Amino acid sequence: MIKYLLRKEFKQILRNGFLPKMIFIFPLNVLLIFPWAASYEIKNLNLSVIDNDHSTYSQQLTQKIISSNYFKLTDVSPNYNKALKSIEKGESDIILEIPPHFEKDLVNRQGGKIMISANAVNGMKGSIGMTYLSSIISDYNGQVVQDLIPTGAGTNSTPTIQIDSQYRFNPHLNYRVFMVPALMVMILTLLCGFLPAVSIVTEKERGTMEQINVSPVSKSMFILAKLIPYWIIGFIVISIGFLVAWAVYGLIPAGYFASIYLFAAIYILAISGLGLVISNYAATLQQAMFIVFFFMMLFIMLSGLYTPIDSMPEWAKWIAAFNPLKHFMIVMRSIYLKGSNPLQLLDQLMALVGFAVFFNTWAVLSYHKKN
Repeated sequence: MIKYLLRKEFKQILRNGFLPKMIFIFPLNVLLIFPWAASYEIKNLNLSVIDNDHSTYSQQLTQKIISSNYFKLTDVSPNYNKALKSIEKGESDIILEIPPHFEKDLVNRQGGKIMISANAVNGMKGSIGMTYLSSIISDYNGQVVQDLIPTGAGTNSTPTIQIDSQYRFNPHLNYRVFMVPALMVMILTLLCGFLPAVSIVTEKERGTMEQINVSPVSKSMFILAKLIPYWIIGFIVISIGFLVAWAVYGLIPAGYFASIYLFAAIYILAISGLGLVISNYAATLQQAMFIVFFFMMLFIMLSGLYTPIDSMPEWAKWIAAFNPLKHFMIVMRSIYLKGSNPLQLLDQLMALVGFAVFFNTWAVLSYHKKN
């Protein structure tokens, strides 16, 4: 009996001119566009400079900031009020004011003071821009100190602390390395959660559910026949994601593909089961789509895709604990970046198994077979 039900499901999918294209085109579009657009790496910040010193040092500092590729010099103002107007007009994001006698104070080792004013309407942009600018100025300050200390000054020279930084798991701080595995999870969630959610309700609208209800097909067998096609589609989608990540971004998991497929198999069952639960309760296709949209937005915002879970308030952390998307996203990033194995991700494994059992049991119980 299951063989004929599966044949029916695959025929329905293949006869639909849109779904097969969506299965292949959607992952490609997301993985080729989103990692470049969705990034916390802010560049091309508009800089307004007020140089009250007009010295060699002040010009060197300005050139160093511009050559970093994070800032564009869009305004040179004679005073602070003029520079502030450029921010109000949206022409500048950050103001750098260099005071008079800047070079003289540095040479005399009295210390130079610089004022930085950032447009904080976009708090994240202002904060990151301020951090970039402070880091560049700090690096320039180190160069000035080295230039001013005489060679061979011995123990009388200014003591320095040398810092050797090591960035584990993402040595080049490439934000795409962090985003691509998470986007694979999002693609899998949207396809394997959305398509099952409209599957049963579509049959209700077409009238084919009446034929299934009068057949000897059991509830569990019917739900299983609905799950298996999307389980296979999920494997195809995540395999496409692996190929795109390798071919476009050069990303290969530090762990094993087998570990990812193990977690993906459980996660697809969980998210597809949720989709079938929604489809059982929805009376129309429009109703099912609105319910799916609500849950998907909630899952994505509380998954850690863009903002860390640890930065959220306690009540949001508790809600995120019941989010299967969050657990699988931790798995993907851990295996891709750190090479974690299933034993190290045992908490996530148990959570995903629990979600899969819960949602699929609910899907079987909520399907009311009428004879």
